[in-house]
Amino acid sequence: MHLTYHVHAHDGGWAYKLGDVWSEKFPSHDAALRAAREAAKRQQIGGEDAQISYETSDGTWHQESIRGSDRPEVDVEDDAKT
Repeated sequence: MHLTYHVHAHDGGWAYKLGDVWSEKFPSHDAALRAAREAAKRQQIGGEDAQISYETSDGTWHQESIRGSDRPEVDVEDDAKT
């Protein structure tokens, strides 16, 4: 799995987003970029094996077993620089 956090101007400040989900607002571009990089680093921390349940957009519930060592590849893109 691959995740990309995107840093953008947002709501009168700066934020990062993953998919359609925005982070909290930060007062500066640098603060949002640092926070996105920290979030990306946390994605690499392994944990315990677990059972997870989640609902998809069609209302179907799923249950899966996940390995604590199964971590995504994560990037941060500074969209303000593009």
